[in-house]
Amino acid sequence: MRAWWRELSALVLPSCCAGCGAGREVLCAACARALAACPAGRVVPAGGPPGLPAVYAAAAYGGPVRSVLLAHKERGALPLAGPLGGALAGAVLAAVLRAALGAVLVPVPSARAPVRARGHDPVRRIALAAAGRLRRAGVAARVAPVLRQVRPVADQAGLGARERRANLAGALGVRRGAGRLAAGAPIVLVDDVATTGATLAEAARAVAEAGLGAVQGAAVVAAPHGAFVRIRPFTQTDQPCRE
Repeated sequence: MRAWWRELSALVLPSCCAGCGAGREVLCAACARALAACPAGRVVPAGGPPGLPAVYAAAAYGGPVRSVLLAHKERGALPLAGPLGGALAGAVLAAVLRAALGAVLVPVPSARAPVRARGHDPVRRIALAAAGRLRRAGVAARVAPVLRQVRPVADQAGLGARERRANLAGALGVRRGAGRLAAGAPIVLVDDVATTGATLAEAARAVAEAGLGAVQGAAVVAAPHGAFVRIRPFTQTDQPCRE
C-alpha cells in the first residue's frame, strides 16, 4: 500500500528533478542524460575480492546519478525505476556478450527490515524495469529473485574492502526452487551500485555453490569514477571513461 501511494503521489503532486532539484519533473533531460553519459563500461572495484565476476556499470557514481539513486532507494521516488532500469539494461547488455542468448537477471537481495522501512525493494524494482526494457529491444530477459540473506550483516557504510568481505562472507544463500527460476539463459547478477565488489562476489559464490549455473557477469547502474576502464562495445581497453 505504501509503494502504491508513493507512485500515485508522484503522478499527481508537483515535484522537482531528483538529480538536480530543478524544474517540476521527476527527472530532467540533463540528469537523464547523465545516466547514459558513457556507454556501459567495465569496472574494476578497488580491492576487488576473489570470485568477483566481470562487472559493468552504466554511469559514474556521483553528482546527479548519486542523487537519483538515493531518491529512488531511500525516498521512495518509484517513477525513477524506469530511467534507472534503462541504464541498468545497457550494463546487462555489456555483460552478456551474445545478447541473442538473453539473460536471467539475479538481483542482490535486500534485508527484510530495510525493505519494510522503505516500502519497496529498490534493486529488484530496477531489475524488473531493466528486463522490461531489454524485452522491448528484442532481448529475452527475465528477473529471477533467487538469492536471500541467510544471516544478518552489519551496515556497510564506512567499512573498507576487507571489512566488507568479512561482513558478507556466507551471508547469502538461494531460495527453494532457485534452480527452476534461474535455468535457461546466462546469469547476470545485478545491483544498484558497486563499490568494493564484496556484495557481488558473495552473490556469485552463493549462485555457484548452489549449482545454478555459470555467472556470465554482473551489471550495476553506477560505480566509482576511478573504477572505470574505457570500453568499446563489449571489449576492454585501458583508458578511463570520462563523463
